[in-house]
Amino acid sequence: MRYFDHNATHPLSAAARAAWLDAVERFPANPSSPHRWGARAATALDEAREKLAARLGCSPFELVWNSGATEAINASIQHLATTADGELWYSAIEHPCTVASAQRWFAGRQRAIPVRRDGVVDWDWIATELPRQRPAAIALMAANNETGVLQPWSGVRELCAQQGLPCLVDAAQWVGKLPAHGLGRSDFLAGCAHKFGGPQGVGFMKCPAKFHPLLVGGPQEDGRRAGTENVAGILALVAALEERETALELPGRRLPAVLEPRLAWRDRFIADLKTALPGVEIVGEGAPRLWNTVAALMPAAADCRRRWVVKLDKLGFAVSTGSACASGKEQPSHVLAAMGYRTDESDRMLRFSAGWDTTEEDWRALLDAIRQAATELQVV
Repeated sequence: MRYFDHNATHPLSAAARAAWLDAVERFPANPSSPHRWGARAATALDEAREKLAARLGCSPFELVWNSGATEAINASIQHLATTADGELWYSAIEHPCTVASAQRWFAGRQRAIPVRRDGVVDWDWIATELPRQRPAAIALMAANNETGVLQPWSGVRELCAQQGLPCLVDAAQWVGKLPAHGLGRSDFLAGCAHKFGGPQGVGFMKCPAKFHPLLVGGPQEDGRRAGTENVAGILALVAALEERETALELPGRRLPAVLEPRLAWRDRFIADLKTALPGVEIVGEGAPRLWNTVAALMPAAADCRRRWVVKLDKLGFAVSTGSACASGKEQPSHVLAAMGYRTDESDRMLRFSAGWDTTEEDWRALLDAIRQAATELQVV
């Protein structure tokens, strides 16, 4: 099976697996326990926190370990709701966990920032509306999980800093795919391990020292998140990120060398796909996008997305229809709707998301499988 659903979950990397196995042997104790074994586990957590902070560009004391980006975003938004007046502004293409959290904690006082047709948040709208109404905070994802379109999170963060507004950045799809340094300057930050080769169920957030915790009942993480830390998972997270970040380092280059061939493979796939299936549209093609993601509106067919996914699965390829967190719901993509696509158009979208181990040959094989599936579905 060739795997093209890495935006949902990246398989565990060898570095993360080795770190996890080592940690369960060396640090079996609860890091809150008062004995030496507990102290060793706590020290391992502190060292991991320092490594992550160095990569993000923030203080280790600002980082909290948790179960992943969904928890981080829920916790951050409920904190903002209890400490700030006004509306929460978030882009109309945010992950469902941001939208749902805003609806729960900012009920009646949330506002969606529109995006352009290419999937990039409307900067002019923000610049126009800010002088008219001061929000409680702005939330923006760094890279969209469905389309791969990159967002101007750095510029929005700087604008928020100038206005004295908190900024929440969802970096789940950015971290481990693009250089992470600078993300740590965000007031609130969310990330998770399983998007870049770490284990599922572990992640981190950046938040202030005086934080209203979502989870209570223990003093862990300086009182900002109750519950025993997942030591092995955290060490595996950091090991996976260190591996990715080392590959993404920029020694005098504008683009990490490791990304150049991968961008070329993606773009060649797109060109060949358009040739093979005239009428295919690449969502967000005119905007900067993640090197690993292609969101394509496929030729029309009855029950289009499901039939494509099932057919490609039988041919040995795992692909997606969009957000894994929203799969199984009979609803059109809110991301594509915000970009101006009709329901009948968004119902034709497939997402192909590669990983670090995906090869040029894998992309070529995917194209061959799509050609075969198109013939069997009688859409060409």
